[in-house]
Amino acid sequence: MEIDHDKKDQLQKIMAHIMPGETLYAVYDMKGGGTGFVGITDLRLIFMDQSFVRKAKAMVSLPYTKITAVGSEDSPGIIFSTSKLHIIAGSKEWEFEFRTTEKAHKAYQFIMRNLLQTERKGM
Repeated sequence: MEIDHDKKDQLQKIMAHIMPGETLYAVYDMKGGGTGFVGITDLRLIFMDQSFVRKAKAMVSLPYTKITAVGSEDSPGIIFSTSKLHIIAGSKEWEFEFRTTEKAHKAYQFIMRNLLQTERKGM
């Protein structure tokens, strides 16, 4: 299976964090500061967060079992358009802003597919 990705170096960084038996679906580049990219697997989100611990860069794993809400937002523009993915887990909320409109929707579909499968399994 080919992994949907924007930048090869980001894909390689995420691949280093994939566990045996875990499937990586996509690695998407982010717009703006804070989070540089996000990896989407069948078990979790993996992302580089520059504000996670004392303003240092940290690779963060967010298992689907901890996610309580997911939202996708599109902001079309005349020249540039972006899209945002909102994730809530416990009292923490993350906003991922993508460079193109289809990325948030694709990420939303990957995440929801896996969230619903987790729910069915009773995890």
